[in-house]
Amino acid sequence: MNQYGFLKVAAAVPLVEVADCDFNAGRILGLMEQAAQRGAEIVAFPELSLTAYTCGDLLLQPTLLNAAEEALVGLVRKSRKLPLVGLVGAPLRHGSAIYNCAVVFSQGKILGVVPKSYIPDYSEFYENRVFTSGADITDEQILVAGVECDFGVDLTFEVNGVEFGVEICEDLWVARQPSSQLALDGAKVIFNLSASPEAVGKHTYLRQLVLQQSARTLSAYVYTSAGFGESSTDLVFAGKAFIAESGRLMAETDRFSLDEKLIVADVDIELLEFQRQRNTSFRVNESGSENTVIEMEIPEPMQTSTLDRTVDPLPFLPEEQEAEICYEEMFEIQSHGLAKRMKHIHSKAAVIGISGGLDSTLALLGLVRTFDKLGLDRKGIYGITMPGFGTTDRTYRNALELMQLLGITIKEIPIREACLQHFRDIEIDATDRSAAYENAQARERTQILMDLANKYNGIVIGTGDLSELALGWATYNGDQMSMYGINASIPKTLVRKLVSWAATKAENKRVAEILNDVVATPVSPELLPADEGGKIAQKTEDLVGPYELHDFFLYHFINSGYSPRKILYMAQEAFGEEYDRATILKWLTVFFRRFFSQQFKRSAMPDGPKVGLVSLSPRGDWRMPSDASAKMWLKEIEKL
Repeated sequence: MNQYGFLKVAAAVPLVEVADCDFNAGRILGLMEQAAQRGAEIVAFPELSLTAYTCGDLLLQPTLLNAAEEALVGLVRKSRKLPLVGLVGAPLRHGSAIYNCAVVFSQGKILGVVPKSYIPDYSEFYENRVFTSGADITDEQILVAGVECDFGVDLTFEVNGVEFGVEICEDLWVARQPSSQLALDGAKVIFNLSASPEAVGKHTYLRQLVLQQSARTLSAYVYTSAGFGESSTDLVFAGKAFIAESGRLMAETDRFSLDEKLIVADVDIELLEFQRQRNTSFRVNESGSENTVIEMEIPEPMQTSTLDRTVDPLPFLPEEQEAEICYEEMFEIQSHGLAKRMKHIHSKAAVIGISGGLDSTLALLGLVRTFDKLGLDRKGIYGITMPGFGTTDRTYRNALELMQLLGITIKEIPIREACLQHFRDIEIDATDRSAAYENAQARERTQILMDLANKYNGIVIGTGDLSELALGWATYNGDQMSMYGINASIPKTLVRKLVSWAATKAENKRVAEILNDVVATPVSPELLPADEGGKIAQKTEDLVGPYELHDFFLYHFINSGYSPRKILYMAQEAFGEEYDRATILKWLTVFFRRFFSQQFKRSAMPDGPKVGLVSLSPRGDWRMPSDASAKMWLKEIEKL
């Protein structure tokens, strides 16, 4: 495991010759050397990879069993200088029975042997003709070439501080997988040595099994299966291999290749530990029994600088192939939550401030969907545009035209005169550009919305998003307050994507054009006067930093439990040359300072639906005192 908590694991699919153990051991050794060159710390090979899986009744022959054992001993000896752990499949005798085994070895020594628990007996397999189930074997010793080795299904292995477990093929497909218990015993990585033949549709189901098991066990799951060279008398083996982490696919082989395959990925052990610590259901079921843990230290990998892992710069956005379903679902969650609130308070009216910016546009789209869902007249939506000192023609026109096209009630209430009177009342010069000057406008707008909601017996819909809540980029008791915050768990990067997606679904071409222009408009509260050209002068990202960086920081601070040091490392991997180290550090410091100092605004935030992975609701996912100090986090940043 490296300094950032990553363990580099590998899954290999070697070429095999059926019943030729020397050939097979040679191919395995070659792939072990490749894995070591890639910096892998553990590499797994398929089930019965020393003999090939499709040997049939030949596996009962002493000649083949002896050859497998000799090849195993030679492989262990020849790989002794490689700085990694190997897992290979082999048939081994114990007492009067033969077991389908995974052999774990490193540094010229067999660390332990794990037998297969579930032996299939349906027609396409023959294993029950040869092998005995090892499901009941614990705390035993097995002789391999005259040397006693630990033997049992309860074995886990700890290498350089990381504990892993092993199961074999069918063990994954049953109702009670051995890997579930291994994870509860402490294994954070599970290896599955398999030989699963192809059938139409089976590959998709198997991938789902691997992903689901890694998600259920909050583990990294490394699966490798037999490939080209196995006998095709009745079955075909395509060489499947997967590396998954807590439900996420990290790497996958191409199937039906005539070549050997090796996939490598860095799995995040620190992330898995964090997920297990905060998952009460997992903690409740953690095993209280003692299992056998075999500990071992291996030398530093040959190569550790390359991170074999894709770091998504936009972690809140769904995978491309899932985006269509996810975006629709997000709108549905928003509207479903608001529909319940409106039914509960017997309201048929809603008031919303429309600025022509991203957040209010998204909130309006969700609100319109809610009214349509409830069968309410859209005229019951009161869209209020409140031009102020910084309002530009671009946002003003977009706000008015969008409301008109969506068929809601439009009201325009300028706030300039009211604010000027307020400045006189509190003795602020009209040329003042302090926080009081800006916040007075935000609070004036909120007062108008609240009072209109009373007038129309309606509800004020908040437009602020998750990124603004995280940074505290909202006026307390101004835009921070509403009666229902429909965007509260949607970060700015996702807001932008949702509005873009809505544009592609708009039936009216002009609506689509406006939505796309809203997306292209710089993010701004428009509280300071426009520039000489009438364009936005106050650009939020110039002041607090790029939202794509802050959303990245937020996701990995809350959802991954990363320290500032690790966030910096991951951000450099994610954004490449787009932002240099100094820029990332600058905005990371801003993020932590603001996140801690602005908690008091989140402590008083209104209700709103949880849509994505992260919510900062003080009643839900995030419990934090308003007086918590950021000192420890900032101290770590200062050392970077």
